[in-house]
Amino acid sequence: MARTWVLLRGLVREQRHWEDFPAQFQAAVPSDRVICVDLPGNGVFYREDSPTRIAAMVAHAREQLANQGESGPFYLVALSLGAMTAVQWLSQAPHEVAFAALINTSSSRFSPFWRRLRPGNYARLIREGIISRNRVRKEKAILEITSNLRDTAWLHQLAERWAEYARLQPVSLRNSLRQLLAAMRFQAPAALPDTVPVILISGEGDRLVHPSCSRRMAEAWQLPLRAHPQAGHDLPLDAPQWLINTLLAGVTETRN
Repeated sequence: MARTWVLLRGLVREQRHWEDFPAQFQAAVPSDRVICVDLPGNGVFYREDSPTRIAAMVAHAREQLANQGESGPFYLVALSLGAMTAVQWLSQAPHEVAFAALINTSSSRFSPFWRRLRPGNYARLIREGIISRNRVRKEKAILEITSNLRDTAWLHQLAERWAEYARLQPVSLRNSLRQLLAAMRFQAPAALPDTVPVILISGEGDRLVHPSCSRRMAEAWQLPLRAHPQAGHDLPLDAPQWLINTLLAGVTETRN
């Protein structure tokens, strides 16, 4: 039976920021559907207000999928803020989720804010990632913080492409701050429904969110954790094939 995989990106990111990953993943699961969903305020919904509560992001994602005629249950692949959305989805509508992979995420229940957003990045993220009006400089700063395994020249070319995404579908400063507020105030549940297979995935080289955040969630929920030894926060960008292999192995392992 064909599965429907739903990919959810993170803070101020949209579906195009997955780059080649959806196509690579689709090639690995040719009988399944792979769908990317934008959160409000990002991508095709850049004109909308970003909610300041994760629950509203879940409602928006569910509505998008329903409008496309998709009813689930869904296999969620979710990164950072997207993974917080997936956790909330699991909590309020577990019957709609068949499997969830939570990548480089965190929660105020399990980790302090200085682990959830590492202090060494504060000044640069505010100065270049949020306030700067130079789109290439902004995207280059974000990539240099979130990617570990790509060379500098390649990242600069990617920053120029991402700057064009930002020109065409800009995320406003207001929406950036609203998404940050939603992420910082998110408190995951003490336990997840035991009816849905879930794995946590992290990059041990994550310089944005401390890898211990994923470890603490895995320990609290007694869930498997898969860690790439070098990848950064943008794990799908750094190690796409490793992530695909991990997702497919995770589905198999949690079903047994």
